[in-house]
Amino acid sequence: MSTESTDASPLVKIRSLLPGLARAEQRVAKVVLDNPATVAHRSITEVAEAAGTSETTVTRFCKAIGVGGYPELRIALAADTARTAARTDRDLGGDIGPGDDLRQVVGKVAFADARAVEETAEQLNVETLQQVVELVAGARRVDVYGFGASAFVAFDLQQKLHRIGRTCFAWNDTHIALTSAAVLTEADVAVGISHTGSTSETVEALRVAKDHGAATVALTNFPRSPISEVADHVLTTAARETTFRSGAMASRIAQLTVIDCLFIGVAQQHVDSAKTALEATYDAVSGHRLGARPDGRRRRETGK
Repeated sequence: MSTESTDASPLVKIRSLLPGLARAEQRVAKVVLDNPATVAHRSITEVAEAAGTSETTVTRFCKAIGVGGYPELRIALAADTARTAARTDRDLGGDIGPGDDLRQVVGKVAFADARAVEETAEQLNVETLQQVVELVAGARRVDVYGFGASAFVAFDLQQKLHRIGRTCFAWNDTHIALTSAAVLTEADVAVGISHTGSTSETVEALRVAKDHGAATVALTNFPRSPISEVADHVLTTAARETTFRSGAMASRIAQLTVIDCLFIGVAQQHVDSAKTALEATYDAVSGHRLGARPDGRRRRETGK
Protein backbone atom coordinates (compact mmCIF):
# COMPACT_ATOMS: atom_id res chain seq x y z
CA MET A 1 0.00 0.00 0.00
CA SER A 2 1.69 3.16 -1.20
CA THR A 3 1.10 6.29 0.86
CA GLU A 4 3.75 8.76 -0.26
CA SER A 5 4.57 10.70 -3.38
CA THR A 6 8.03 10.25 -4.85
CA ASP A 7 8.27 14.05 -5.04
CA ALA A 8 8.07 14.46 -1.29
CA SER A 9 10.82 16.30 0.55
CA PRO A 10 13.20 13.93 2.38
CA LEU A 11 12.61 15.99 5.52
CA VAL A 12 8.84 15.46 5.23
CA LYS A 13 9.40 11.70 4.93
CA ILE A 14 11.75 11.66 7.91
CA ARG A 15 9.33 13.54 10.14
CA SER A 16 6.41 11.30 9.15
CA LEU A 17 8.35 8.08 9.74
CA LEU A 18 10.24 9.22 12.85
CA PRO A 19 8.03 7.52 15.49
CA GLY A 20 8.50 4.12 13.83
CA LEU A 21 12.28 4.24 13.54
CA ALA A 22 14.64 2.35 15.84
CA ARG A 23 16.20 4.47 18.58
CA ALA A 24 19.61 4.69 16.91
CA GLU A 25 17.96 5.60 13.61
CA GLN A 26 16.00 8.33 15.41
CA ARG A 27 19.31 9.85 16.51
CA VAL A 28 20.42 9.95 12.88
CA ALA A 29 17.10 11.52 11.96
CA LYS A 30 17.61 14.25 14.57
CA VAL A 31 21.03 15.09 13.16
CA VAL A 32 19.54 15.37 9.67
CA LEU A 33 16.49 17.37 10.74
CA ASP A 34 18.49 19.77 12.90
CA ASN A 35 20.72 20.86 10.02
CA PRO A 36 19.92 19.28 6.64
CA ALA A 37 22.04 21.75 4.68
CA THR A 38 25.13 20.77 6.66
CA VAL A 39 24.44 17.03 6.41
CA ALA A 40 24.24 17.42 2.62
CA HIS A 41 27.97 18.19 2.67
CA ARG A 42 29.11 15.79 5.40
CA SER A 43 30.47 12.27 5.01
CA ILE A 44 28.61 9.24 6.30
CA THR A 45 31.31 8.84 8.96
CA GLU A 46 30.76 12.39 10.25
CA VAL A 47 27.00 11.88 10.44
CA ALA A 48 27.42 8.57 12.25
CA GLU A 49 29.73 10.18 14.79
CA ALA A 50 27.35 13.11 15.33
CA ALA A 51 24.52 10.66 15.98
CA GLY A 52 26.63 8.46 18.23
CA THR A 53 26.08 5.41 16.07
CA SER A 54 27.62 3.42 13.18
CA GLU A 55 27.80 3.93 9.44
CA THR A 56 25.70 0.79 9.06
CA THR A 57 22.92 2.41 11.08
CA VAL A 58 23.07 5.51 8.88
CA THR A 59 22.70 3.31 5.80
CA ARG A 60 19.82 1.44 7.44
CA PHE A 61 18.19 4.78 8.24
CA CYS A 62 18.43 5.81 4.59
CA LYS A 63 16.68 2.66 3.47
CA ALA A 64 14.02 3.07 6.17
CA ILE A 65 13.02 6.49 4.80
CA GLY A 66 12.94 5.28 1.22
CA VAL A 67 16.24 6.49 -0.24
CA GLY A 68 18.71 3.96 -1.59
CA GLY A 69 21.71 4.98 0.50
CA TYR A 70 23.66 7.85 1.97
CA PRO A 71 24.82 9.36 -1.37
CA GLU A 72 21.18 9.55 -2.49
CA LEU A 73 20.24 11.15 0.84
CA ARG A 74 22.88 13.87 0.42
CA ILE A 75 21.63 14.66 -3.10
CA ALA A 76 18.02 14.81 -1.90
CA LEU A 77 18.94 17.09 1.01
CA ALA A 78 20.93 19.41 -1.24
CA ALA A 79 18.01 19.70 -3.66
CA ASP A 80 15.54 20.27 -0.83
CA THR A 81 17.77 22.96 0.68
CA ALA A 82 17.90 24.75 -2.66
CA ARG A 83 14.11 24.61 -3.01
CA THR A 84 13.65 25.98 0.48
CA ALA A 85 16.09 28.82 -0.12
CA ALA A 86 14.30 29.71 -3.35
CA ARG A 87 10.92 29.66 -1.60
CA THR A 88 11.80 32.18 1.09
CA ASP A 89 14.69 34.16 2.46
CA ARG A 90 12.96 34.80 5.79
CA ASP A 91 13.93 32.91 8.94
CA LEU A 92 10.39 31.91 9.91
CA GLY A 93 10.81 28.18 10.18
CA GLY A 94 11.65 28.09 13.88
CA ASP A 95 9.42 27.51 16.85
CA ILE A 96 7.41 30.37 18.34
CA GLY A 97 9.15 31.60 21.45
CA PRO A 98 7.54 33.22 24.51
CA GLY A 99 9.51 36.38 23.75
CA ASP A 100 8.33 36.74 20.14
CA ASP A 101 6.27 39.86 19.50
CA LEU A 102 2.87 39.55 17.83
CA ARG A 103 4.23 40.47 14.40
CA GLN A 104 6.72 37.58 14.63
CA VAL A 105 3.93 35.26 15.80
CA VAL A 106 1.77 36.20 12.81
CA GLY A 107 4.68 35.66 10.43
CA LYS A 108 5.65 32.29 11.88
CA VAL A 109 2.08 30.97 12.05
CA ALA A 110 1.39 32.03 8.46
CA PHE A 111 4.69 30.54 7.29
CA ALA A 112 4.05 27.24 9.11
CA ASP A 113 0.51 26.92 7.78
CA ALA A 114 1.60 27.71 4.22
CA ARG A 115 4.41 25.17 4.43
CA ALA A 116 2.02 22.55 5.82
CA VAL A 117 -0.24 22.99 2.80
CA GLU A 118 2.65 23.01 0.31
CA GLU A 119 4.42 19.99 1.78
CA THR A 120 1.17 18.06 2.14
CA ALA A 121 0.42 18.61 -1.54
CA GLU A 122 3.96 17.60 -2.53
CA GLN A 123 3.88 14.27 -0.72
CA LEU A 124 0.21 13.34 -1.20
CA ASN A 125 -0.08 10.12 -3.18
CA VAL A 126 -2.50 11.02 -5.99
CA GLU A 127 -3.11 7.38 -6.94
CA THR A 128 -4.26 6.59 -3.41
CA LEU A 129 -6.38 9.75 -3.37
CA GLN A 130 -8.03 8.69 -6.66
CA GLN A 131 -8.89 5.29 -5.19
CA VAL A 132 -10.46 6.96 -2.16
CA VAL A 133 -12.40 9.39 -4.38
CA GLU A 134 -13.90 6.49 -6.30
CA LEU A 135 -14.79 4.64 -3.11
CA VAL A 136 -16.51 7.66 -1.55
CA ALA A 137 -18.26 8.59 -4.80
CA GLY A 138 -19.77 5.12 -5.05
CA ALA A 139 -20.51 4.50 -1.37
CA ARG A 140 -23.98 3.98 0.04
CA ARG A 141 -22.90 6.07 3.03
CA VAL A 142 -19.71 7.43 4.54
CA ASP A 143 -18.85 7.42 8.25
CA VAL A 144 -16.15 9.84 9.41
CA TYR A 145 -14.48 9.49 12.82
CA GLY A 146 -12.50 12.31 14.39
CA PHE A 147 -11.82 13.30 17.99
CA GLY A 148 -10.37 16.45 19.49
CA ALA A 149 -9.12 18.86 16.82
CA SER A 150 -9.70 16.22 14.13
CA ALA A 151 -13.44 16.35 14.88
CA PHE A 152 -13.64 19.77 13.20
CA VAL A 153 -12.13 18.28 10.05
CA ALA A 154 -14.51 15.31 10.19
CA PHE A 155 -17.54 17.60 10.39
CA ASP A 156 -16.18 19.70 7.54
CA LEU A 157 -16.09 16.60 5.30
CA GLN A 158 -19.61 15.66 6.38
CA GLN A 159 -20.92 19.12 5.54
CA LYS A 160 -19.21 19.18 2.15
CA LEU A 161 -20.44 15.75 1.08
CA HIS A 162 -23.99 16.46 2.28
CA ARG A 163 -24.03 19.59 0.14
CA ILE A 164 -23.58 17.49 -3.00
CA GLY A 165 -26.13 14.89 -1.99
CA ARG A 166 -23.80 12.22 -0.57
CA THR A 167 -24.88 10.51 2.63
CA CYS A 168 -22.21 11.16 5.24
CA PHE A 169 -22.11 11.17 9.04
CA ALA A 170 -19.32 12.49 11.25
CA TRP A 171 -18.96 11.15 14.79
CA ASN A 172 -16.90 12.45 17.71
CA ASP A 173 -18.56 10.45 20.48
CA THR A 174 -16.92 7.07 21.07
CA HIS A 175 -20.09 5.07 21.76
CA ILE A 176 -22.00 6.53 18.81
CA ALA A 177 -18.99 6.07 16.51
CA LEU A 178 -18.67 2.41 17.48
CA THR A 179 -22.37 1.63 17.15
CA SER A 180 -22.48 3.39 13.78
CA ALA A 181 -19.41 1.49 12.59
CA ALA A 182 -21.03 -1.78 13.62
CA VAL A 183 -23.89 -1.36 11.14
CA LEU A 184 -21.75 -0.52 8.12
CA THR A 185 -21.53 -2.95 5.22
CA GLU A 186 -19.41 -3.63 2.16
CA ALA A 187 -21.33 -0.85 0.41
CA ASP A 188 -19.97 1.76 2.84
CA VAL A 189 -16.77 3.68 3.50
CA ALA A 190 -15.32 4.64 6.89
CA VAL A 191 -12.78 7.47 7.24
CA GLY A 192 -10.65 7.91 10.36
CA ILE A 193 -8.88 11.24 10.91
CA SER A 194 -6.01 11.42 13.39
CA HIS A 195 -2.89 13.58 13.16
CA THR A 196 -0.81 11.17 15.25
CA GLY A 197 -2.53 8.08 13.89
CA SER A 198 -2.65 6.71 17.43
CA THR A 199 -5.92 8.14 18.78
CA SER A 200 -7.40 5.00 20.30
CA GLU A 201 -11.06 5.95 19.71
CA THR A 202 -10.47 6.61 16.02
CA VAL A 203 -8.47 3.42 15.52
CA GLU A 204 -11.09 1.35 17.33
CA ALA A 205 -13.99 2.79 15.31
CA LEU A 206 -12.14 2.18 12.04
CA ARG A 207 -11.34 -1.39 13.12
CA VAL A 208 -15.02 -2.11 13.86
CA ALA A 209 -16.02 -0.66 10.47
CA LYS A 210 -13.41 -2.82 8.74
CA ASP A 211 -14.58 -5.93 10.61
CA HIS A 212 -18.10 -5.34 9.24
CA GLY A 213 -16.93 -5.11 5.65
CA ALA A 214 -16.63 -1.35 5.07
CA ALA A 215 -13.72 0.03 3.07
CA THR A 216 -11.51 1.98 5.46
CA VAL A 217 -9.49 5.15 4.92
CA ALA A 218 -7.05 6.84 7.29
CA LEU A 219 -5.90 10.47 7.17
CA THR A 220 -2.78 10.89 9.30
CA ASN A 221 0.59 12.60 9.46
CA PHE A 222 2.37 9.33 10.25
CA PRO A 223 1.87 6.49 7.72
CA ARG A 224 3.36 3.83 9.99
CA SER A 225 1.15 4.66 12.97
CA PRO A 226 -1.45 2.25 14.44
CA ILE A 227 -4.30 3.62 12.35
CA SER A 228 -2.63 2.39 9.14
CA GLU A 229 -3.00 -1.19 10.38
CA VAL A 230 -6.80 -0.95 10.12
CA ALA A 231 -6.95 1.18 6.96
CA ASP A 232 -7.21 -0.12 3.41
CA HIS A 233 -6.01 3.26 2.14
CA VAL A 234 -3.81 5.82 3.90
CA LEU A 235 -3.76 9.50 2.98
CA THR A 236 -0.99 11.52 4.60
CA THR A 237 -0.43 15.10 5.64
CA ALA A 238 2.88 16.86 6.28
CA ALA A 239 2.51 19.22 9.22
CA ARG A 240 5.23 20.18 11.68
CA GLU A 241 4.01 20.71 15.22
CA THR A 242 6.06 22.46 17.89
CA THR A 243 5.54 24.00 21.33
CA PHE A 244 2.84 26.57 20.53
CA ARG A 245 1.77 25.08 17.19
CA SER A 246 0.22 21.94 18.65
CA GLY A 247 -1.84 19.28 16.90
CA ALA A 248 -4.78 21.67 16.66
CA MET A 249 -3.09 24.13 14.31
CA ALA A 250 -0.87 23.38 11.30
CA SER A 251 -2.08 19.77 11.21
CA ARG A 252 -5.68 20.93 10.92
CA ILE A 253 -4.81 23.12 7.93
CA ALA A 254 -3.02 20.18 6.29
CA GLN A 255 -5.96 17.84 6.94
CA LEU A 256 -8.42 20.32 5.46
CA THR A 257 -6.25 20.54 2.34
CA VAL A 258 -6.60 16.79 1.77
CA ILE A 259 -10.32 16.91 2.58
CA ASP A 260 -10.84 19.67 0.01
CA CYS A 261 -9.03 17.63 -2.64
CA LEU A 262 -11.14 14.58 -1.78
CA PHE A 263 -14.36 16.60 -1.92
CA ILE A 264 -13.57 18.14 -5.32
CA GLY A 265 -12.64 14.71 -6.67
CA VAL A 266 -15.97 13.25 -5.52
CA ALA A 267 -17.90 16.22 -6.90
CA GLN A 268 -16.22 15.70 -10.28
CA GLN A 269 -17.56 12.13 -10.30
CA HIS A 270 -21.12 13.52 -10.06
CA VAL A 271 -20.80 16.86 -11.85
CA ASP A 272 -24.43 17.45 -12.83
CA SER A 273 -26.01 16.26 -9.58
CA ALA A 274 -23.35 18.05 -7.54
CA LYS A 275 -24.05 21.37 -9.26
CA THR A 276 -27.78 20.92 -8.76
CA ALA A 277 -27.32 20.05 -5.09
CA LEU A 278 -24.98 22.99 -4.47
CA GLU A 279 -27.47 25.40 -6.02
CA ALA A 280 -30.33 23.91 -4.02
CA THR A 281 -28.43 24.09 -0.73
CA TYR A 282 -27.33 27.63 -1.45
CA ASP A 283 -30.91 28.72 -2.16
CA ALA A 284 -32.11 26.98 1.01
CA VAL A 285 -29.97 29.19 3.27
CA SER A 286 -29.63 32.35 1.19
CA GLY A 287 -32.54 34.00 2.98
CA HIS A 288 -30.57 33.87 6.21
CA ARG A 289 -27.75 36.05 4.86
CA LEU A 290 -27.80 39.78 5.41
CA GLY A 291 -28.18 41.40 2.03
CA ALA A 292 -30.35 38.61 0.59
CA ARG A 293 -33.40 39.67 -1.41
CA PRO A 294 -36.87 39.11 0.10
CA ASP A 295 -37.47 36.21 -2.31
CA GLY A 296 -34.33 34.49 -0.99
CA ARG A 297 -32.28 35.08 -4.12
CA ARG A 298 -28.82 36.56 -3.83
CA ARG A 299 -28.37 40.28 -4.35
CA ARG A 300 -25.85 41.26 -6.95
CA GLU A 301 -22.62 41.99 -5.09
CA THR A 302 -19.75 44.25 -6.10
CA GLY A 303 -17.29 42.63 -3.74
CA LYS A 304 -16.88 40.16 -0.91
